[in-house]
Amino acid sequence: MTDEQNWQTPGPTPPGQPAQPAAMPQQQPQAHPGYGPQPGYGQQPGYGYGQQPGWTPPPKPGLIPLRPLSFGTLIGAPFQVLRRNPKITVGAALLIQTIPSIVVSLLVFGGAALLLTRLANAESDDRAALTAGAIGGSIVLGLLSVVVSAVSQALLQGVVVGEVARGTVGEKLTFRALWRLVRGRIGALIGWTFLLTLGWMVVAALVVLIAVVLFALGGPAGIVGGILVLVLGGLGLVALAVWINTKLAMVPSAIVLERLGLRAAVARSWSLTGGYFWKTFGVIALIWLIVAAVSQIISIPFGIVGGLIGGIFAPTSMTDPNASEITQILVSQFSVNVLASIVGAIVGAILSVVQTSAVALLYIDLRMRKEGLDLELVRFVEARQLGRTDVPDPYRAPPRPAPGYASYPPPGGYQPPPGGYPPPPPPPSA
Repeated sequence: MTDEQNWQTPGPTPPGQPAQPAAMPQQQPQAHPGYGPQPGYGQQPGYGYGQQPGWTPPPKPGLIPLRPLSFGTLIGAPFQVLRRNPKITVGAALLIQTIPSIVVSLLVFGGAALLLTRLANAESDDRAALTAGAIGGSIVLGLLSVVVSAVSQALLQGVVVGEVARGTVGEKLTFRALWRLVRGRIGALIGWTFLLTLGWMVVAALVVLIAVVLFALGGPAGIVGGILVLVLGGLGLVALAVWINTKLAMVPSAIVLERLGLRAAVARSWSLTGGYFWKTFGVIALIWLIVAAVSQIISIPFGIVGGLIGGIFAPTSMTDPNASEITQILVSQFSVNVLASIVGAIVGAILSVVQTSAVALLYIDLRMRKEGLDLELVRFVEARQLGRTDVPDPYRAPPRPAPGYASYPPPGGYQPPPGGYPPPPPPPSA
């Protein structure tokens, strides 16, 4: 038995009992060897090993603290990405997305204005041919816009994902260094963007085709069937798009940071979002609502000005239309649309950085929760602070189940900073 078990409260000895030895002064337990003095909140009953350490916050070398992220952090951190390294984020947005968008907008609006002006000034005999040409030209311009938008979006995704990943560990790369980091994955990103866009276009076209066939059958049954297909098919497409796009939201991050192919990246995203669908969807939807609200606030004045153009430049065009007034309206509307496109492209590119940053942070958060990525990031930061250059990329660490955060010590040999975890209790006495 130990000395603590033999100790009794001092007092008179009952008759017939041997005298008890005097109580020894209680000694304070010694700190566990190797941990040093522990800061804390004083004595806490129930632990049995003396003074408790103070709470040490997780390290925050850069953009976010290296721990699983709260909902508020996931909403606020994407906007901090813009402020932390504006030369890269805003500069990449303007260079990669805004300039191509402005060029394409000029081509689209210029081509549309030219086609419509020729159609308005055409003779009645040439109107049918010019109408067919205008429709074909509009389709070509629309496809050009989709292609340029998909390519620029893929490029911006790669740059922003790389910036968020390196900013999390406190690195601030130049655009050239960041481009070297992601340029090998640009082809896969462009392929994924086209594949996803084409897939949804095919599904939507299939629904429309079924509705058109039903309408072509004629009769009340065909009309009702076509309407039901459009309504129910549209609602089903919205629900399916929400589910699929949420489950596949991590594909760009997996392509860039883990260097995976398309099939492996799709499986990776599907696995990471398992069990966290609603959190992932909630963050993406809330960021999208914020971005959409800002875009609408900026675009409303241009819409009002565009609507007033007809009354200002051609007040009699509705009652007595002629070719010159219609041309004047088209030219004026074209000018307003070009200005609106330039402003919208700049704002849209910057807001695209916010959306992409939110998804990249969700990817990091899910890997922290499921695979203990935060421990890998802490090891990387500590090794870099020690001057080591042979540390592997923490984002390419093989997936593994996340360690229990209540366990002590964490597996894998990681040693926390002093005060980061409570010291273990002393071993029981023999």
